[in-house]
Amino acid sequence: MTIAAVAKRVALVAAVLCVAAAMATAQKASNVRATYHYYRPVENNWDLAAPAVSAYCSTWDADKPIEWRQKYGWTAFCGPVGPTGQDACGKCLLITNTATGAQITARIVDKCANGGLDLDWDTVFTKIDTDGQGYQKGHLIVNYKFVDCGDN
Repeated sequence: MTIAAVAKRVALVAAVLCVAAAMATAQKASNVRATYHYYRPVENNWDLAAPAVSAYCSTWDADKPIEWRQKYGWTAFCGPVGPTGQDACGKCLLITNTATGAQITARIVDKCANGGLDLDWDTVFTKIDTDGQGYQKGHLIVNYKFVDCGDN
């Protein structure tokens, strides 16, 4: 085997390992319970630290520019897959209502304890509860995956 052939094989193995690593780090979950919460970001001037909001992530993200804070609707995250606590703050999720296929991107601004998501009523929940069944049941069943927020 020539040196060039060995180099090609090494490059191929490296590429396969990189793809496998990327797939392993893709963080997503299916059939997750998503309740709603009244953060009321518009009424609270998109202020994560406002007394009415008091979001966990305000410690790290309250001073972000308003454009950053209002780019996406808000959610609390306590899902079964993904970073927790401060490590989740500011990250974005693509959330899909499993019943209707409606999707939205939301920013994590808080933590919760329900084992899923706690979607802001105004900016997230009502946008994907397109058939009204989530409101009637008090929750949606969603799939989520972490996505790039595009903040760079």
